[in-house]
Amino acid sequence: MNATSSHPSLLVELFVEELPPKALKKLGDAFASVLRDQLVAQGLAGGASVLTAYASPRRLAAHLTNVAPRAADKAVSQKLMPVSVGLDAAGQPTPALAKKLAALGLDASAAAGLRRAPDGKAEALFHDSTVAGATLAEGLQKALAEAIAKLPIPKVMSYQLEARCELPGWSSVSFVRPAHGLVALHGAEVVPVTALGLEAGRDTHGHRFEAAVDPVVLRDADHYALQLEEEGAVIAGFEARRAEIARQLAAAALAVGNGCEPIRDDALLDEVTALVERPNVLTCSFEQEFLGVPQECLILTMKANQKYFPLLDAQGRLTHRFLVVSNIRPDDASAVTGGNERVVRPRLADAKFFFDQDRKKSLESRLPLLDKVVYHNKLGTQGERVQRVVAIAKAIATQLGDGALAAQAEQAARLAKTDLVTDMVGEFPELQGIMGRYYALNDGLPAAVADAIEDHYKPRFAGDELPRGTVGLAVALADKLETLAGMFGIGNLPTGDRDPFALRRHALGVVRMLIERDLPLELPALIDIALGAMRALATEPNARAQLLDFIQDRLAGSLREQGASAQEVDAVLGQRPPRLAEVPRLLAAVRAFARLPEAPALAAANKRIGNILKKSPEADAHVTEGLLREPAEQALYQAMQQVVPQADAQFAAGDYTASLQTLAALRAPVDAFFDGVMVNADEADLRLNRLGLLAALHRAMNRVALLERLAA
Repeated sequence: MNATSSHPSLLVELFVEELPPKALKKLGDAFASVLRDQLVAQGLAGGASVLTAYASPRRLAAHLTNVAPRAADKAVSQKLMPVSVGLDAAGQPTPALAKKLAALGLDASAAAGLRRAPDGKAEALFHDSTVAGATLAEGLQKALAEAIAKLPIPKVMSYQLEARCELPGWSSVSFVRPAHGLVALHGAEVVPVTALGLEAGRDTHGHRFEAAVDPVVLRDADHYALQLEEEGAVIAGFEARRAEIARQLAAAALAVGNGCEPIRDDALLDEVTALVERPNVLTCSFEQEFLGVPQECLILTMKANQKYFPLLDAQGRLTHRFLVVSNIRPDDASAVTGGNERVVRPRLADAKFFFDQDRKKSLESRLPLLDKVVYHNKLGTQGERVQRVVAIAKAIATQLGDGALAAQAEQAARLAKTDLVTDMVGEFPELQGIMGRYYALNDGLPAAVADAIEDHYKPRFAGDELPRGTVGLAVALADKLETLAGMFGIGNLPTGDRDPFALRRHALGVVRMLIERDLPLELPALIDIALGAMRALATEPNARAQLLDFIQDRLAGSLREQGASAQEVDAVLGQRPPRLAEVPRLLAAVRAFARLPEAPALAAANKRIGNILKKSPEADAHVTEGLLREPAEQALYQAMQQVVPQADAQFAAGDYTASLQTLAALRAPVDAFFDGVMVNADEADLRLNRLGLLAALHRAMNRVALLERLAA
């Protein structure tokens, strides 16, 4: 298609029964993008064509500007065979060429019009022709079939067609929901295509109850959204509808006053956008007595069960007002608000009942119930798991603090899972940990213990906050390490996209806590503690090494995502630093070193030294000064005597950047050594002495990181 030409817009709409709300946006985007890509591939649209996707509860549509009625003809050149095979000595077509031409619908006389051109070593015969471009009707039919076939449908429905099929009432079609209408307009003209037993027209339908006319007869492709809004009372665009809901939510909250704001939840906003075609936000309320229930319970039941937007005051506390996104705009909305208030009241009453009942029993009294809850068929019950978490948490807390901290960590770990057997968490599993904190405070437990019960699940996702206190850190580390050690101990490793026990998330959580809280804990020792708590359950012999590698891999990926290069990460983690809290400082030192002008030469020399030492396992870092005969090796030795102790002292003080920068002074003597000294001397004592000098240099240069990994 000529990019400079201007053609009418194309509109395609599938009118269907209510689509699954959580998949609506993805369905709309996929339908429109595949349609566009197919038309571009056929030459009916191009770079100047602008795509707009529409998706509402009852329609998927795509609007594409600048679509040609017919694609441009294409010149096609087809290689037939070498000239020596296709033509005889007299230049006449051979039987092989005649057969090939016949397959193309040509007779032997066409041989005279074939083009000769070199093809590699020999000259070949080519048939040049022009293929007529596809018409829009042909191209759209193909594109529409492809767009429907590639829809990411979460669950397919099958239903029977009543007309325009081989066996009306018997012939079935599969789609996400039954389709009842198809629109295909090129400008103002209908494009004659079919799909799902439907023939394209220009009629669509608006709102079920509030459309001004039915059907809505579309004038042309460009007036689709406007006509649907004015005549059909439907905002067809997903983003436009979402923005309108957000605007109305903000306005309704402002009208309530007291600095109220609707709860921010993008997933809820997306789902509500997918449920309504003509949004109308209304303000409702419930009895203030329900505010005695933890607000997390009330918020969750309103969001998850009713799709309401709770209102929070300026301090972030739940109010007794909430917002409803209705799909109708009656003159008197009292029936709608009253109905929603009646619906939410039993939900809140259930939450209050669960909360009141749960508080009648202490968390401690619920411990025996965990012995009846199976955690994993190879790892026992939740009660047995709690015992392992307690042992790990106590060991970690002992390293982090005194006996009081260890006692609190032990208590928090013992009670951390008890809210799993409460009525509230049984109804709302998302509240695990949160309710445990409320019930712990109700039992009179210390705030640090209560906070740790809630926080031991953190971080629950990327970017989530970490546990707020040391007790919580100890229990959260213990909980995640127990899961990792248990699963690796029985060989239940994640594969590909499958990670049912969220082991990758647990590993990243361990990494984040150790690094971001700068904890003085060593990863290998933590893994030993966790595997030790598994006792005889861990039967996989390579579990320790595999788990170390797994966590190191998660750390490496995280560092790369934060902007470090693969070489820098490899240099730091190649040393397997046991204390992950040191990794950011080590990485900063390596990155600063890499910017020095001496860095490339020293990294290359370090790599060379490493290769030499690999071939000489008998070398050790011992140097006899009297055997240093060449001036270059004497100069390197003297430089090392001055530089290495200073670099070692800086390393011991934790100033890794200064340590590496001090070592940069060795570049000149190292270069001179390799230029003027034969390492593999014939005399054994000279050779071993020079290897010892290189081994000492190699050890000094690689204390912070494996600098050879920085070499190009």
